[in-house]
Amino acid sequence: MKQKILLVIGTRPEAIKMAPVALALRQRADRFDYRLLCTGQHRELMQGTLELFGLTADLHLDAMREGQSLAGLTARLLTGVAEAIDGEHPDWVLVHGDTATSTAAALAAFYARVPVAHVEAGLRTDTPYSPFPEEMNRRLTARLATLHLAPTERARRNLLREGVADGQIAVTGNTVVDAVRLIAGEQVAPPQDQVLFTCHRRENFGQPMEHIFHALLRLAAAHPDLQFVYPVHPNPEVRGTAARLLTDRPVNLRLVEPLGYRELLATMAAARLVVTDSGGLQEEAVALGRPVVVLRDSTERPEAVESGWARLAGSDEEHILAAAESLLAAPPAAVSNANPFGDGHAADRIADLLTEQWMPSSGSR
Repeated sequence: MKQKILLVIGTRPEAIKMAPVALALRQRADRFDYRLLCTGQHRELMQGTLELFGLTADLHLDAMREGQSLAGLTARLLTGVAEAIDGEHPDWVLVHGDTATSTAAALAAFYARVPVAHVEAGLRTDTPYSPFPEEMNRRLTARLATLHLAPTERARRNLLREGVADGQIAVTGNTVVDAVRLIAGEQVAPPQDQVLFTCHRRENFGQPMEHIFHALLRLAAAHPDLQFVYPVHPNPEVRGTAARLLTDRPVNLRLVEPLGYRELLATMAAARLVVTDSGGLQEEAVALGRPVVVLRDSTERPEAVESGWARLAGSDEEHILAAAESLLAAPPAAVSNANPFGDGHAADRIADLLTEQWMPSSGSR
């Protein structure tokens, strides 16, 4: 008998990282009947992402509201996903990472006594407000999950330290490596004279973002030979600060609308350096062999730092400039710095794990 799987996604990163899992389940149609639920948490950025992978959402929620609070969003997500579970009667609910969607969906599944598989489980900074609210989202999701699909051995150790049973954890690699391989292919051309910059995290709102933008202006002015590309996140806080501080910018600093995933990977592949506060871009840049300056004080992906691909710089101007100059002058050697996030076959491992032997006796049916 087929297992019915409900995959729940809300943000563009979730769509990117869960798409390989959906494709792996689709290839095993004799074993699985999967449904894809999109909550619309990143309504503007989701358009075209699923289609790029040849996927469409089966169920949609319209959870976003202008000027919403995190509490209000989470409440709408919880109610909406609970109704979808009641209608679909899945054997498993699959959630990803650390968003409001993943935590609300895991809680809705728990209330319905449906087991939860947590993709990209075990990432930690051990700092509750960094990143905010993601660090607590993923910790809460871990308490609700039955199967913890850890991307790395370090993530597995984090879960063991928190009391998760070893038998409930599987190290799969990170599905973002699968996604990069599917879209960008195996071979990546040498980088060009370009730098990709992104900044959007809540903990960088306000003065930290101002410092980051000042560092960006100084870096662009110091390197007129490089083209700096900044896809500006649609969040009004980000756009307002960018409009205020980056109006009189060097000609080699281009502000553009958010890029589609294929275009983003192509821009990253053409870059000599990535400067970002994103979590996923840290992994994608490493998968493409591009060094990263991380605009955060801590990262739940320390493997990138330890392998030499990434440098933590926070929001301090001087630290950002020093890290960027160092990586531009001496990028990591790709031959000796293997990708710590996996081999691009994580989704197949996840699909193979979702078999009858994993079905808990206390499941929904």
